[in-house]
Amino acid sequence: MIRKLKSGEYRLYSRKIDPKTHKRRNLGTFNSREEAEKHEREVQYFKRHA
Repeated sequence: MIRKLKSGEYRLYSRKIDPKTHKRRNLGTFNSREEAEKHEREVQYFKRHA
């Protein structure tokens, strides 16, 4: 899940809510939406192939 911040950057959040904090986990902040989408694909691949 990608959200645009007020600073103009994009932050990647986990899809599920963290049971400890009851919020979405921050998976990184990127300068462009393309970078964030690329990292999201890498994360999903890693989850299936680790």
